[in-house]
Amino acid sequence: MNLGDLAEVQMGYPFRSRLEHDPQGDVAVIQMKDIDDTNLLHAEEAIRVALPEGKTHHLLRAGDLLFRSRGRSNGAALVAEGIGPAVLAAPMLLIRPHTVLPAYLCWYINAPATQAQLAALAEGTSVRMISAEALKSLPIPVPPLEAQRRIAEAAALAEQEQTLLARIATLRQRLTTHLLMQLAHPSPDKTTP
Repeated sequence: MNLGDLAEVQMGYPFRSRLEHDPQGDVAVIQMKDIDDTNLLHAEEAIRVALPEGKTHHLLRAGDLLFRSRGRSNGAALVAEGIGPAVLAAPMLLIRPHTVLPAYLCWYINAPATQAQLAALAEGTSVRMISAEALKSLPIPVPPLEAQRRIAEAAALAEQEQTLLARIATLRQRLTTHLLMQLAHPSPDKTTP
């Protein structure tokens, strides 16, 4: 099936003017800068604005995917529970799954093979862009629901493992540097044999 058969795909909210942070704003505005290189959403860092009346249908829901349609990375971020009132700013694309698990779809979109397919769909020379229509045409395999759940869980565990391994490597490097610095600068009270 194509993505357009499994989810609603639409452009983020088109703000008509430059976004200015309003500390009293009632909604967070999610932009590309609020999604890190590992496709994690950091909504707490988003600017806030007052959403115009009658635009509440643009509010994000848990399970929505936020897709970077422009730039060097075309990954998707999954919106978690408890995000609070937030909207997605254009040119990002909102993917709202309706017949597939959001975590599975997020994993599939971010998988290296799918990213290669998306790169082939990108248009433009200086700024590469993937249109909503092109994204809708992306073929998505749809295994049974239980298999989707297992795939999403295994992917989350693999991501946690990579995070922990990176943390261990960083701490090991710090420890090694500290020990080597102690050897390079012995304290004066230690006697040399």
